[in-house]
Amino acid sequence: MKDNKTVLAVMAHPDDIEFQCAGTLIRLKKLGYKIHMANVSAGDCGSMQHGPDEIARIRFNEARKAAAVIGATHYCVGSRDLMIFYDAWHLRAMVELVRRVNPFLVITSSPTCYMADHEITAELTRTATFIAGAPNFQTLHTPAAKPLPGVPYLYYADAVEHKDRYGKPVLADFYIDVSGVMKTKERMLKCHASQRNWLLAHHGMDEYTATMKRWNAANGARCGVKYAEGFRQHLGHSYPQDNVLGKLLGALTA
Repeated sequence: MKDNKTVLAVMAHPDDIEFQCAGTLIRLKKLGYKIHMANVSAGDCGSMQHGPDEIARIRFNEARKAAAVIGATHYCVGSRDLMIFYDAWHLRAMVELVRRVNPFLVITSSPTCYMADHEITAELTRTATFIAGAPNFQTLHTPAAKPLPGVPYLYYADAVEHKDRYGKPVLADFYIDVSGVMKTKERMLKCHASQRNWLLAHHGMDEYTATMKRWNAANGARCGVKYAEGFRQHLGHSYPQDNVLGKLLGALTA
């Protein structure tokens, strides 16, 4: 697919992008790319204090603030936490998102991760990027957005803690150095104040940004830099085969 200077990152929950690939998005923004950030779920289960509708509103505004740090556009597909399924509604909504944004490059969650929301988001994104160019696939809006002129590049970010549901390592095929943009990435993540409070209450997990830095430092140690984000490229039939993300930002290997 032709490089139209448009990139879409789509992950399950508000703050997933900031943890997993915001550094790469920041670097692409610096190269002049238009950045679109989407979460499938409203994040309505992420609170011990607020009801689902209230926390969904809070997290929507937090996600918008985070995207605004780098001048990105934010979307929420409109699902609910733990209710992301591979079904007709979600697939139509995801295809509509891809068609409306018209990205040449898409980044999504790892298809192997600790949480089903992440894995199903990856599968929905995989199908949406593949079928968005088929005009006979009807979406939710009338008239539907135009089909894409080709299949975009598709990349999977790291699994959370770099492991699958069995605790086995899930390592990247290549890495992007984000050492020089970590301050901005941290600023974006800090916009999600409610999630930091939820993790502290539910998981006993503090040091919200420190956790993100540890994960990125572990990647950096594998490829010889201070901080890095890891990716795997979808190389199935009909998808672009060259590593354009690696070419743009300098792919590093372990």
